[in-house]
Amino acid sequence: MTTTTLLPVVDVTACCSPLTRQTLPAENAEDLARSLKALADPTRLRLISIVAASEGQEACACDLTAPVGLSQPTVSHHLKVLTDAGFLSRTQRGTWAYFALVPGALDSVARLLVSA
Repeated sequence: MTTTTLLPVVDVTACCSPLTRQTLPAENAEDLARSLKALADPTRLRLISIVAASEGQEACACDLTAPVGLSQPTVSHHLKVLTDAGFLSRTQRGTWAYFALVPGALDSVARLLVSA
């Protein structure tokens, strides 16, 4: 069994205040833009939602093509983008890949955007 887990691209607990409290350094702005770009796709948002709503917040790639109505290669591309961006982790079990939400990955991006 192979597991790939990437850390969130933007770890606000280590670096940054919300955008409305302090100027965002250029490097952090680039990281945040990459994260937002990975999320700025309707299919990717649906995939994250489906995985999050699945039992144990984990879903087999084989169960993700029908709900989004796209081919397996297209869904695999979107899952790779989300995995590379640190929002999903991937575990290989036999011939199937399972995807899970990386704990705190979405919270990291949300904290940068909230002005509380």
